[in-house]
Amino acid sequence: KLLLGVTHLPVVCMNLSQTLRTTQLLLNFHDGQPVFILRPPSALVNFPRPRWPEECEVISDSIQHIDWEPPEPEPFYKPSRRESLLPAADGPGNVVYCSDFATKHLYFTRSRVGGSRGSTSCAKFLVTPPDISLEFESRFESGNLQKAVQVGAFDYELTLRTDLYTEKHTQWFYFRVRNMKAKMIYRFTITNLMKASSLYSLGMRPLLYSETAAKENGVGWHRVGSNIRYFQNCSETNDAGDSLYSLTWTVRFPYDSDTCYLAHCYPYTYSRLQYYLKQITSNPAVASYCDVRTLCQSLGGNIVYVMTITTRGSSPAEVRNKKAVVVTARVHPGETNGSWMMEGFLDFLLGDSDDAQVLRDNFIFKVVPMLNPDGVVVGNYRCSLAGRDLNRNYKTLLKDSFPCVWHTRSMVERLMAETEVVLYCDFHGHSRKHNVFMYGCDRNSKLLKFQERVFPLMMSKNASNKFSYKSCRFKVQKSKEGTGRVVMWRMGIKNSFTMEATFGGSTLDDRKGTHFTTGDFKSMGFYFCDTLLDFCDPDQTKARNEAEIHFRVKTRPTNVLITSGSNSSDSDGLPVHLLHQHRIPEVS
Repeated sequence: KLLLGVTHLPVVCMNLSQTLRTTQLLLNFHDGQPVFILRPPSALVNFPRPRWPEECEVISDSIQHIDWEPPEPEPFYKPSRRESLLPAADGPGNVVYCSDFATKHLYFTRSRVGGSRGSTSCAKFLVTPPDISLEFESRFESGNLQKAVQVGAFDYELTLRTDLYTEKHTQWFYFRVRNMKAKMIYRFTITNLMKASSLYSLGMRPLLYSETAAKENGVGWHRVGSNIRYFQNCSETNDAGDSLYSLTWTVRFPYDSDTCYLAHCYPYTYSRLQYYLKQITSNPAVASYCDVRTLCQSLGGNIVYVMTITTRGSSPAEVRNKKAVVVTARVHPGETNGSWMMEGFLDFLLGDSDDAQVLRDNFIFKVVPMLNPDGVVVGNYRCSLAGRDLNRNYKTLLKDSFPCVWHTRSMVERLMAETEVVLYCDFHGHSRKHNVFMYGCDRNSKLLKFQERVFPLMMSKNASNKFSYKSCRFKVQKSKEGTGRVVMWRMGIKNSFTMEATFGGSTLDDRKGTHFTTGDFKSMGFYFCDTLLDFCDPDQTKARNEAEIHFRVKTRPTNVLITSGSNSSDSDGLPVHLLHQHRIPEVS
């Protein structure tokens, strides 16, 4: 025991040919002499099933969707100006689905794989529906429908679940319907949205996925909907006194008795990310230049993965001379477009193209593909299980309450102590503006004023029909001091950005008036890599000339309105579990 430095070493009388084990060493005997061997390391990373708050009821169905691209860009909806609102119901309506058990808990306590072990009696048909009633379900990963009320033969009022342990943040939706009649016109109205404006007023349509269409025709998620209106509810507020808004649309389902899904944006679940990372770790060629490790565990016990991507085998001096790039995504769980951009970025960077090889040879990439797995699992739009916006808490000292952003910041600090981080970018989605664009940070120095604008400008040149430089903003607002972009910039990363992708589509060039697909989002990850090659090219003539011409001729007006994705000041403050108790929540 003294030789091993272990105070609790179980020792069993064994034959000399047998092995004695410690928690750290293997002890063998050879010719009567002890031989100590280090235990082989366990798997560097694993992919356990997602963990849910114990009060969340979860069905056992495995939800999977095929990847598919429409043959032609899908156009925006053009309102006729004659869209009718949902007629007032004659009575309270027939509640056909209700799943609000989790909303009755004030704060997160503990999590389990698979969620609640109790019955699922709270999510059922509360009144036996007639044969024509739709069957709703959302107790699956990233789903968030709370209640459905049938107010007419084919009319339904829907209530979304707010982010867990909050009374706010309804934007994202994702749910399943069955028992439909083909060709009948159904109307859905989501009644508790909280943003005063929406891309649904600018031509965006909801998404539909039909399992029958996927099986028989290979068709996946596609845009649907007519009679689309986004409007303020008359004199209706939530419990906090905030105004509520409604989204209403009509749709025809293509098949009788199909299983269909409706969503705000193309879903991208934690399980899909795990599957993607499994493919990487099982490919020896990719694994030779890509390490997937555990950065930390989330508040709910889900693994936050970090990837290190760079060419190995270089001398220590060459490795030290490599500069670093940090890319993260999905701090806001409802912004699934960020994950699609991340997948496109990784597809390019992990590919076998010459450009990908050049990037890996010259840079160390640190990638956190999903910062908020808890929120993604439960179907939140903006917050973690702390009931707070993680992208307002990068300066936090509460490691146990905000582990994902605390460990990300610490990882970047260690990286900066070793080498220069030339660029940081966090991938996001935007709910009120079309196109893709960036938010950056301007220096006060006039000599350096435009340095932080070069990368976004080059992005706009490489992706001219998707990326809008005119929509980029570089102001550091006081309310954004806790965001990843500003905190990393304050730490010394000169080029620190969020890349915002619309939930809608493009207003540019040949893609004007059309929705973005998953392929469009993934292409922005490709363009990001392509722009990085130009941006860091030793020959800076091209970049310098373009910047000088642009900034000399096209200066930005000083009175431009700054439009952010969301004001999350109402999600600042202590985590809600610390407001109600003095102990840190358990992970069982």
